[in-house]
Amino acid sequence: MSGWGEYAAAWAAFLLSHMLPVRPRFRRGLVAMLGERGFVAAYSLVSLVMMAWLILAAGRAPHLPVWGWAAWQAWVPNLIMPLACVLLALGIGIPNPFSIGGAGPERFDPMRPGVLALTRHPVLLAIVLWAAAHIPPNGDLAMASLLGAFAAMGLFGMRALDARRRRAWGEDRWFAMSRRSGAWLGALPQLAATISVRRVAMGLVGWLLLLSLHAAVLGVSPLPILT
Repeated sequence: MSGWGEYAAAWAAFLLSHMLPVRPRFRRGLVAMLGERGFVAAYSLVSLVMMAWLILAAGRAPHLPVWGWAAWQAWVPNLIMPLACVLLALGIGIPNPFSIGGAGPERFDPMRPGVLALTRHPVLLAIVLWAAAHIPPNGDLAMASLLGAFAAMGLFGMRALDARRRRAWGEDRWFAMSRRSGAWLGALPQLAATISVRRVAMGLVGWLLLLSLHAAVLGVSPLPILT
């Protein structure tokens, strides 16, 4: 299987792997087998594998240009990816009752939400930033549609998760849990006081690692040409 056929198959597998496990009947069975943490870990691993396949399939699809290349486009991901990697490092493995798995609600302090003061979904926001930042330098149909879809799904996913939690908790608990979270730029003073320097450093190291491996893995240098 190659070309558009592989791209379509990768999309189908990606969507099914995300929709089926969260259906209440499937989720209950998987949680009973794996436990809550095992379910979240397995779901995350499958999501990463499916995403990797989808990206590779998009790269192997026929090249149909939608817009042309300009040197400025390479600056967009280089300026945004450090922030995306830091958000990812801050968001992974923390108590976050607003996330897909609702991880560690008993350890979450609504009065000191950390990075959740900025956004209740730092991992999804990191994915949105990654996808949106890579759209300008990837002007062929397969990659542009893939990245645009990831950005849209991330934005929709944030709203959908908030709506689901709000319905499940009720207005009183929702207000108590979320009152100091998701404030975006208004959260910057609080965020500066509670941010984990170690996790920020891990995010920047991860960004440098991605930068150094980009050409070897994907065959394209991410660095802008300085003239």
